[in-house]
Amino acid sequence: MPNELASRLEPLVAEAVGAAGVDLDALDVQQAGRRKLVKVVVDSDDGVELDQVAEISRAVSQVLDQHEHLIAGAYTLEVTSPGLDRPLTKPRHWRRARFRLVRVTPHEGSAFVGRVGAESEDSVRILVDKQIRDLRYADVRRAVVEVEFKQPPADELKLLEDDGCGKIGEGTETKEESR
Repeated sequence: MPNELASRLEPLVAEAVGAAGVDLDALDVQQAGRRKLVKVVVDSDDGVELDQVAEISRAVSQVLDQHEHLIAGAYTLEVTSPGLDRPLTKPRHWRRARFRLVRVTPHEGSAFVGRVGAESEDSVRILVDKQIRDLRYADVRRAVVEVEFKQPPADELKLLEDDGCGKIGEGTETKEESR
């Protein structure tokens, strides 16, 4: 079964990807006709460049060839970086989205758009309607980056930068803009 196969391949692929200085964001194995499609999604704090993707593709291909008994047949390898529509599900996703607009759909309440501030292991600071508040990851059903076609407002970035020096996760109090 492909999901079982992905579980067995994940530590091998993660090691090859990590050696290139990036994170394994996702690994998926699907049956595609007579072949298997092995999709490897990689990311890093600095993003991933095309040359890195090629290097990682060669490294992962070599690892898969060394463990061909696990795949047991022909495969197609696809190495890519995450798209904008990737949900923010891990603290590192939120860290990489710092200062960007995100659309958040909470488990309870209405969806909203806010700008990402500092993150911790269990929550993120987010600017919504000029107020900064804590958002626990556990309270988020779905969150994705919103595409912006212009520079973020300087006052919003300043609020988030100033707030980044404070403590994260101290309740759900909001911090109002002071001017």
